[in-house]
Amino acid sequence: MTSLLQVDNLTIRFTRAEPVRNLSFEIGHSETLAIVGESGSGKSLTALALMQLLPSAAEIAAESRISFGGRELTGLAAREMRHLRGREIAMIFQEPMTSLNPVMTIGRQIAEVLMVHEKLSGRAARRRAIELLELVRIPAPDKRIDDYPHQLSGGMRQRVMIAIAVACKPKLLIADEPTTALDVTIQAQVLDLLDTLRRELRMAVILITHDLGVVAQWADNVVVMYAGRKVEQALPGDLFDDPLHPYTRGLLSASPRLKRDFHYRDGPLTEIPGSIVSAVGEAGCPFRPRCNQARASCGHHVPPLIVPAEDRLVACPFTTSSKAVPHAASLRF
Repeated sequence: MTSLLQVDNLTIRFTRAEPVRNLSFEIGHSETLAIVGESGSGKSLTALALMQLLPSAAEIAAESRISFGGRELTGLAAREMRHLRGREIAMIFQEPMTSLNPVMTIGRQIAEVLMVHEKLSGRAARRRAIELLELVRIPAPDKRIDDYPHQLSGGMRQRVMIAIAVACKPKLLIADEPTTALDVTIQAQVLDLLDTLRRELRMAVILITHDLGVVAQWADNVVVMYAGRKVEQALPGDLFDDPLHPYTRGLLSASPRLKRDFHYRDGPLTEIPGSIVSAVGEAGCPFRPRCNQARASCGHHVPPLIVPAEDRLVACPFTTSSKAVPHAASLRF
């Protein structure tokens, strides 16, 4: 697989914490990579790091590498990054009502992207904005273009965010919880739209979510994060059929979907006890305080990633597979 984006040893530092540590993954052209984990696992910070939009109090460690289309993004000048951002790498943020400007019409906000990156005139940008609203299936786009965000429903606002993100046909789209606060039917419509646009525009998509049902249906590859670290990576079918890390098993046990064939589960759900550890961290496996399989040795060091089977990674030495081997730094998916 030819990589579009390659992330190696991404570590994000604040003054007294490292909320993302030694994270590595890659994504190929037109592929959908899902990053899953509960709130506080570092998913959104990872997305902001890829966009070079981290808050001023945060920094990316010197040993971290983010390569996009063969170009190194870490340390890239702000002006060059602004040229890439929105044009080649775009992002859909979690909450459209706070991401959209409340005092600008949606047409003006879409047109602004086109005027900056595509150098279109105001009239041409407006025509293209109407086409984009039609593309994301907003009815009567020639009338809706002059609406303000508060005049739209939550699902329509999310579609406007998608229109802004795909306006310049980016190579990579980062969707951070794109269906948050939407009802189930609208969620399905938004995700179906994203997948259709991915195929039509040949985009790669990083889908950040905590919804395992979304992962089962839309992802080509899955990274599971916990406390800022990657604890498992697998193809969706393998992950649901045979989760290896105790945290992944816990997520599936707390989900209304069965791990096999994506059917609905019979019987009660099981919650993961406790809460996610502090980013300051302690020695040993970060999941140890919540793990029902923890042993004394789990408190000694952070477990390295091992390869229990083809196309799989897991950060647990007590995986049930007997084929586990040390993870080579050169291994890629």
